[in-house]
Amino acid sequence: MTIETRIDRRFAALREQGRPGLVTFIMAGDPDNATALDILRGLPEAGADLIEIGMPFSDPMADGPSIQLAGQRALKGGQTLSKTLELVSDFRKDDDNTPVILMGYYNPIYIYGNERFLADASQAGVDGLIIVDIPPEADDELCLPAMENGINFIRLATPTTNAQRLPRVLQNSSGFVYYVSITGITGSSTPDPEKVAASVGLIKKSTQLPVAVGFGVRTAEQAAAIGQASDAVVVGSALVSAIAETLDDNGKASTETAGAVHDLVRSLAEGVRSVKH
Repeated sequence: MTIETRIDRRFAALREQGRPGLVTFIMAGDPDNATALDILRGLPEAGADLIEIGMPFSDPMADGPSIQLAGQRALKGGQTLSKTLELVSDFRKDDDNTPVILMGYYNPIYIYGNERFLADASQAGVDGLIIVDIPPEADDELCLPAMENGINFIRLATPTTNAQRLPRVLQNSSGFVYYVSITGITGSSTPDPEKVAASVGLIKKSTQLPVAVGFGVRTAEQAAAIGQASDAVVVGSALVSAIAETLDDNGKASTETAGAVHDLVRSLAEGVRSVKH
């Protein structure tokens, strides 16, 4: 991409600060749209450097139980892709700097209409997309049009992405590379820092893009360990679990919901920011 995005600027700032970043994930509309916006607005002050927002989908094949349940709560509450884009627009009224990435599956976008989605996402202030079920062989479908709209298309690399496959994965990637640190679904196990460091090193031999590492990071100590070898640490399931644990008996948000997420983000941010590159 020739256009500099908020993601590019944020990683440049992190390099200047000599530290890894913290990428936080929440599900749009979980447990309801108003609470999700409250959580979203407080993430940067709590220490989030970049924000991923999940697009709820009825068949999230790569997601673990925590994120699956978050998507179900959101869909039950009436969350749609249009409302997710409105959520980003509302966030942008107060924050024009923090990068926002939408993450999810292609089906809701396809139904919405690719051209319409990219135009609306760009206008809402979306900076990047992570669409887990579109392979690089289908870059014409969404990846290249996204880049034409000034939106980074971020690819996933995994422990099973071999040296032959990696160049194809990286070919039209922009913003950063998301390294999935474990084999399996989100939140299913804990990453091994030494194995992560080795894998990130191999990826960096093939790209100038920053490498963010996610899946399985739940504590400040784990975030610091993974941050040693990466440009950013992604935390999702732990934050979504913090939401679930504060819901009332009817599954509704309580007065503690937003604060519990922000407190956890502060702790994770302390861990990440203790690392110097």
